[in-house]
Amino acid sequence: MKRLIVFCLLSGAGALALTTGIVAVQAAPESLLPPGFDDPAPTPKPRPTSTPRPAPSVAPTGSSTGSDSSSSSTVGGTPIVQPIPSDSGRAPAPSTALPSNLPSLEELEKLEPDALDELLGLKPKFDMPPAARRSMESVGLLAEQEGGLPVASLGKQPGVLVRAALSGLTRPVVSRWGHILLRRALASRLETPQGLRPVEFAGLRAKALNALGEHHVARALVQDIDVGNWNRTVADAAVDAYVATGDIAGACPAVKFRGDLRDDAEWQMLTAICQSFTGESARARSSLIRMRQRDAAPTIDVLLAQRYAGAAGRGRSAVNLEWDGVDRLTPWRYGLATALGAELPEALTEKLDPYYERVAARTAALPVAERLRGADRAVREGILSADSAIDLYSQFYAENGTEGVFGPVAVQLREAYVAAQPSARLAAIEAIWGGENPDYARLTLTAYAAARLPALEEFSDSAGSLIAAMLAAGLDRDALEWGQVVAEGSQGWALLSLAQPNRSSVVSEDAVNSFVDNDGSDGQRKSAFLVAGLAGLGRLEVDAASRFSDDLGLGLARRSKWSALIGRAGELRNRALVAYLAGVGMQGSSWDRMTPRHLYHIVRALNRAGLSAEARMIAAEAVARG
Repeated sequence: MKRLIVFCLLSGAGALALTTGIVAVQAAPESLLPPGFDDPAPTPKPRPTSTPRPAPSVAPTGSSTGSDSSSSSTVGGTPIVQPIPSDSGRAPAPSTALPSNLPSLEELEKLEPDALDELLGLKPKFDMPPAARRSMESVGLLAEQEGGLPVASLGKQPGVLVRAALSGLTRPVVSRWGHILLRRALASRLETPQGLRPVEFAGLRAKALNALGEHHVARALVQDIDVGNWNRTVADAAVDAYVATGDIAGACPAVKFRGDLRDDAEWQMLTAICQSFTGESARARSSLIRMRQRDAAPTIDVLLAQRYAGAAGRGRSAVNLEWDGVDRLTPWRYGLATALGAELPEALTEKLDPYYERVAARTAALPVAERLRGADRAVREGILSADSAIDLYSQFYAENGTEGVFGPVAVQLREAYVAAQPSARLAAIEAIWGGENPDYARLTLTAYAAARLPALEEFSDSAGSLIAAMLAAGLDRDALEWGQVVAEGSQGWALLSLAQPNRSSVVSEDAVNSFVDNDGSDGQRKSAFLVAGLAGLGRLEVDAASRFSDDLGLGLARRSKWSALIGRAGELRNRALVAYLAGVGMQGSSWDRMTPRHLYHIVRALNRAGLSAEARMIAAEAVARG
């Protein structure tokens, strides 16, 4: 095909010369014009005379300015509309010379199909009518009336500060409730801060969402922007989101119309896949074969792309996935294999990294047992809600009953809801917890079952964990019913003192001392988080907070640039900026990375900014997980 195009380019001038001969061979068509509108009769040759006479020169006739029709000229008695130009006025003959910048035959044969399309002017351009373009004045998914933050939250903030905060969000955060708040702030429909371009602001937010494991939200955010407005940051975030969600073909609009955004091997494979989905399967196949021949990407990556592209072609060639020698998973390999329904080698999936656990929990194409492998992490981090986790276990129970690794948990979860006696339901809940220090994911899983238990004195020994479970899902009203059951200084009392929506008085110093004395956590971290949370919420006397800070070595009075920024944002009640800065301060792999001093500044800023519900839940979560 390429040789045919090259031959046509180089033989274009010769084709002009052959046109007359080609027309002469064809049969002349019969004229459909009425008499008088056909071609004029040929001019008769003048009769020869004895003395040759020069042909009379006819002066060009200007445009007529009156009604006189004498400006018409005749030749041999035949009227013509326009006079015959003289030799000096004739148009120059068309040049048959080739353009000077036309590549040679060797150069044309080496061109990639995309480069050849660009040379021939065949590359599609992104062109959308102005009326159909989406505004970049505010970009996001959640409007304020839908639960998002106020649209003007960051409109007057310095872009340098917002850019630094968003660029610093490179890892998941330790707090489940901090994750939920940050996801909401990143997905809100917001005006662009001063000094930032709208597309840069949107790209940084999408990149941060991917870092949190919220790939579905990141995909929806980039899809809210016209492809013509994308930059490299948006393109990178979009590809990461599309691969993680298994929506490989979702990248095709950007690949087709904005191919200039990237030029790496992953982008080239996406280009070939999209060519196949637009009917150019042969071209896609040859592109991927060339990538394998020149080792532009690992073989398994190209094979996965070939199989995905073949799903849209005519299926004339089968692709065998050769996993021999592949010693690790990558997002590309996991995403395409999952989208294709291809089985991954057991050696690669025996122990999944956190990234793949997060992705698996949200991938509906996977069997429910595979999704449950990552469900605990996704629930613990805030990616999955308690309702979603219960749905997964219910689906597993409906398909497998008590069989498999997750069968016993599914059975106990069912018993926690349907058992006739409250004591039987509590026993099922505690079986799911599995010990004295239950995993926070299992506490969240049992939140609604715990809320259905009556607040009885006989259940007081389990009250602390039951309250922690309810607060993990935000069920603070149900948790407060246990206020008459828990003893002062217990974990249940500490959680309720933080979770109360309205409190008219401060917490007594003696009650806090009682909790500190009974605290058996490592390094008394629960006590440290309780003091930091109460001080941040303003529920502890200033002098008492200072004394506890000194006794426990909390350093609540120490300041840093970050604490000054988040404190000032809280004073100005700027919820979006407080949420971004709080996310920066909560990054880490576990609560061991969280300090009471950071918790104090985060809770204090959130509470002052009007996000008191999130502040209370984060403080209670810290004590429960400390």
